[in-house]
Amino acid sequence: MTDRREFLRLLGATAAASAIWPKAADAFARDTFDAARLKKVGVQLYTVRDAMKTQGVDATLARVAQIGFREVEFAGYFDRSSQQIRDALRANGLSSPSSHITIDMIRTPGFEKIVENAQAIGHKWLIVAWLAEPDRGSVDKYNAHADALLSAQRIASQAGITMAYHNHDFEFDPLGSTNGYEILLSRTAGSGVQFEMDLYWTTKAGKNAVDYWTRFPGRFPCVHVKDSAGGTAHEMRSVGAGSIPWADLFAQRRLGGVKHFYVEHDNPTDPFASITSSFAYLNQLRFR
Repeated sequence: MTDRREFLRLLGATAAASAIWPKAADAFARDTFDAARLKKVGVQLYTVRDAMKTQGVDATLARVAQIGFREVEFAGYFDRSSQQIRDALRANGLSSPSSHITIDMIRTPGFEKIVENAQAIGHKWLIVAWLAEPDRGSVDKYNAHADALLSAQRIASQAGITMAYHNHDFEFDPLGSTNGYEILLSRTAGSGVQFEMDLYWTTKAGKNAVDYWTRFPGRFPCVHVKDSAGGTAHEMRSVGAGSIPWADLFAQRRLGGVKHFYVEHDNPTDPFASITSSFAYLNQLRFR
């Protein structure tokens, strides 16, 4: 952090330069004093799933783009073909770096077709979104999931796609001296498998995202951005309406390799109002 003496020195240098090279001084000031910001904000379309069903994929993507989002993450295609999805994205100036899939999908003989469709749409990541309760709760189960991710990665990587895993809070439940998240991270190390950290669920579990980014650097290209009211209940809130210190977190984004920031709310009262307010908050957020 720049201390007061250094700040005044830089400010004096800027003032002196401005007398001779005004444009250069303006650029210097912007580079030196402007805080970082998110250049693109995405949205996980699960938040507006009802609109995807009732209003249609194309109309929903158009509304999302009008809010200002430039990236979307799918959680199902609602009977639209890969070409139809790609065309709808292009028509609205959107891209879709990633999509959620189920753990069962990566174990099916049809997984190669799933990868082919993902490649046609333009996805770079296929992300396992959820483990049902019978699929949790033991070291052996998480080891099996790690094996499935490793097998899927070998197939997906041939198409330029990376496998990843999205967490909730249950992955952090203790399993002896470890937990499910640690098992998945450790077992897939060096394989190319990556992770999408849900910053709300990580917070709810009482974990520090930056600790994981530090221990497993560069493995978190995507994050889910939704807020918590704090306390013991951790009521889910739209971004900026809770207690998560977003500027502090995002200032450390390079540790985790975070490049894509997806707004999400699992069950908002008004989905479009929620993602609109979240976008507005993130669009004005500044950090180092």
